[in-house]
Amino acid sequence: MVLRVAVVGSGPAGSSAAETLVKAGIETYLFERKLDNAKPCGGAIPLCMVSEFELPPEIVDRRVRKMKMISPSNVEVDINLINEGEYIGMCRREVLDGFLRQRAARLGAQLINGTVYALELPQTSGAPYTLHYADHSNGNSVGENKSLQVDLVIGADGANSRVAKAIEAGDYNYAIAFQERIRLPADKMAYYQDLAEMYVGDDVSPDFYAWVFPKYDHVAVGTGTMKVNKMRIKDLQAGIRARAAERIAGGQIIKVEAHPIPEHPRPVRVRGRVALVGDAAGTVTKSSGEGIYFAAKSARMCAETIVETSNSGQRIPSEADLKLYLKRWDKRYGTTYLVLDLLQRVFYRSDATREAFVEMCSDKDVQRLTFDSYLYKTVVPANPLVQMKITAKTFGSLLRGHALAP
Repeated sequence: MVLRVAVVGSGPAGSSAAETLVKAGIETYLFERKLDNAKPCGGAIPLCMVSEFELPPEIVDRRVRKMKMISPSNVEVDINLINEGEYIGMCRREVLDGFLRQRAARLGAQLINGTVYALELPQTSGAPYTLHYADHSNGNSVGENKSLQVDLVIGADGANSRVAKAIEAGDYNYAIAFQERIRLPADKMAYYQDLAEMYVGDDVSPDFYAWVFPKYDHVAVGTGTMKVNKMRIKDLQAGIRARAAERIAGGQIIKVEAHPIPEHPRPVRVRGRVALVGDAAGTVTKSSGEGIYFAAKSARMCAETIVETSNSGQRIPSEADLKLYLKRWDKRYGTTYLVLDLLQRVFYRSDATREAFVEMCSDKDVQRLTFDSYLYKTVVPANPLVQMKITAKTFGSLLRGHALAP
């Protein structure tokens, strides 16, 4: 018996899952609706992802070593990475996704340019799942209706996952991200050579932050907010453009993008022989809104669990087997999600607390702990004296924030 797995969606999550499966000799089908898709995304990746997922240098447009945090009252805090070789990678999703997808295909994943529009569930415990899809390989946007039977399905098809709907995985709250790609004059682009900016304030987002992230030949200027405020998104985008006006003057908008961002995990992430990963599962973090690394990592961990529990494709994993992936995921990253959720609730709730947040970022110990956590996805506990100092600074910053807020 050879296990047959369908992976729906070929972003960082789907492609990472497919790559892991085919390396183990498992028959893998990788579905992608639009092969030239450029997902709206800030595009920041941590340093550890470059090595862990063996990304070549050309995938990274910019190596950011400087961050500028800008408070509601326009207080600026500069954060510099001091260790040689450390950086935050800035990528274009069309480049990153294309590389990961093609690598999976070269290794043996059967790439299908198709839109999965229905997932037919099995009527008996051992029966296959049937995917109904429109095949676009002939270049026709409507496509040719086809079907495929498999033993197991991985849903990596994003926040609006059809796979999640098919297994009644439940809904989750989500944020809306809005972004403009702006090509700047050479002198303005030089300013962002290795610098990214984060702006906070009710004028740019009532519950998140806004950003200016450098890419290959342009900057991504955007903001995000919870679904309840989605009708304000264009006004908030006008806010970040106004705040960054001097730095992006003379720029030309080359693309306007918007997309949903999950705010918490779906109520159900595994049902039967179907597992959700990445945005479909709700792996985006609070506070930072980071999704690329956690999407790819969740998918790899899911695929590794499938390889392990199927004896490299010689048996069909059960629901209990797939849930082992969730148990391992939650054990490894559950605390990270709780802490970032708490930070967002504390520091993003008013301009006063946002002032405190930016003030805290000026502390070198806070910077080091924050970047160690982000760059390497490991949290090294501070010594007790440093921890006490950070705690005291947090309370002090929150108190002073009320006086600083405009």
